[in-house]
Amino acid sequence: MSSNHEAHWKDTSRLTVITLLLWFFFSIVVHAFGSSLNSISFLGFPLGYYMAGQGSLLAFVIMIFWTSSRQEKIDEKHGFDEKD
Repeated sequence: MSSNHEAHWKDTSRLTVITLLLWFFFSIVVHAFGSSLNSISFLGFPLGYYMAGQGSLLAFVIMIFWTSSRQEKIDEKHGFDEKD
């Protein structure tokens, strides 16, 4: 494998690990502390409700677009973009 392929794979692997860590945080960690977040109120509702019920969903949607954007930049950097 050429060094360009190796550098591309290294950057892609790093992005994958970051994305998985963010996914873990928003799918497991936030929900694990949801009950302790319920002691704080936001618009009259427990904060844990917003963070677990809606905040995580918003975070996942943002992560999809962010990951896609970052992967496109990595592909362009290493000459694997689809713009021809």
